[in-house]
Amino acid sequence: MSNEQKNSGKIVRQTSQRRVILEELCKVTSHPTAADVYEMVRRKLPRISLGTVYRNLELLNDCGTIQKLDFGESHKRFDGNSSPHYHVNCTKCGRVSDVFIPLKHPLDVEAEEATGYQITGHHVSFCGVCPSCQGGKCNN
Repeated sequence: MSNEQKNSGKIVRQTSQRRVILEELCKVTSHPTAADVYEMVRRKLPRISLGTVYRNLELLNDCGTIQKLDFGESHKRFDGNSSPHYHVNCTKCGRVSDVFIPLKHPLDVEAEEATGYQITGHHVSFCGVCPSCQGGKCNN
């Protein structure tokens, strides 16, 4: 993240807390919740609050620096990889994994034609049972 990010047209400066939150999130591919990120960040910033972590995750999402994922669970998950990609969620253990397949841009065109909306992007998530749960070896 640069020293400043735009958030709805206003400049948001990079704070040391925001930098650590982003660094810790980008170290993992587990798509942690805000509480998980809080536990990771507390190792470096013991006095940080859960509220501060949550607010900064929301801000980083609003800036497009990270992605907030909603799988209908009680807690949102966060992805430090902001490049466009899909996700798959295990319906047994809750594991979330990245799916790196080409984005289906014709879907945007089809949606525009069907609705008259100007489509700016789409989010697709898959659900299923992860290989570990299939083999009875899941530890999540």
